[in-house]
Amino acid sequence: SGVADTSAADTSISGSPSLPRLMSGSSKELSVIVPTYDEYENIRELCTRLFKATGKAGLKAELLVVDDESKGTKQTVDIVNELQKSYPIRIHCRRKAEGRGLSSAVLLGFSKARYNTLLCMDADLQHEPESVPAVAKPVLERKAEFSVGSRNVPGGGVAAWALHRKIISAGATLLAWPLSGSTDPMSGFFCTTKEVLARGENRINPIGFKIGLEIMTRCQCKSVQDVPIMFQDRVAGESKLSTKQNFLYLMQLASLYFHRYPLGSFLVLLLALLILLLLLQIVMSVF
Repeated sequence: SGVADTSAADTSISGSPSLPRLMSGSSKELSVIVPTYDEYENIRELCTRLFKATGKAGLKAELLVVDDESKGTKQTVDIVNELQKSYPIRIHCRRKAEGRGLSSAVLLGFSKARYNTLLCMDADLQHEPESVPAVAKPVLERKAEFSVGSRNVPGGGVAAWALHRKIISAGATLLAWPLSGSTDPMSGFFCTTKEVLARGENRINPIGFKIGLEIMTRCQCKSVQDVPIMFQDRVAGESKLSTKQNFLYLMQLASLYFHRYPLGSFLVLLLALLILLLLLQIVMSVF
């Protein structure tokens, strides 16, 4: 896939990013999908900041929360019901029997979205709502089939991460890079369209956390554009990342390489995955 970097959003004297202006003829309708699991502490702030940003950018947006059943589900529903009085926000609550996991929640949200252009972001405010118009812009203006909020282009970055977290992230990113062409293929902050998703129908694997990488690869996105973002520290709640998720990521990579490349490349990747797994164990034991 081709990849081009957009320039970082201009910054005003106060330090807040100015919102991008869409070109004439571009779409201005956007469905924002947010998968949640016990994230009720962040929903109100996410909603208010999101619609302030999309409103200033002249976008007609909706927010769809797909909530997996948890101890915080009732609070999440109550907050969304209250917010509905002022904002175009909806919620779909999945019971355990309906399915679990971030990727399947995102795909379910995409299927229920009102608009053709779809954006996925996390609920924990590590993805800044103010960046939504910029991340969506390349797809809305039909300059790209898939856009990624990237930490790894000029103007992007991360908050104060520990050294071992940076090492793990860099290794995981390097392994996934040949599949997508994006500088941040593991990003969960991305935008695409229903037409692109249709190409991967019955092929997208809803297992694991890296649904953006899955879509880029299996839907054969012809143009991928990175948009710089700052990845913030979690505001409230607890991280859902676990050793199991790291293992599922490695299995997902193996499946995607097997899909994209011949058997020889798959065997080389398998060796690389085993080496990375060993390095991860060493790093975790040190830190």
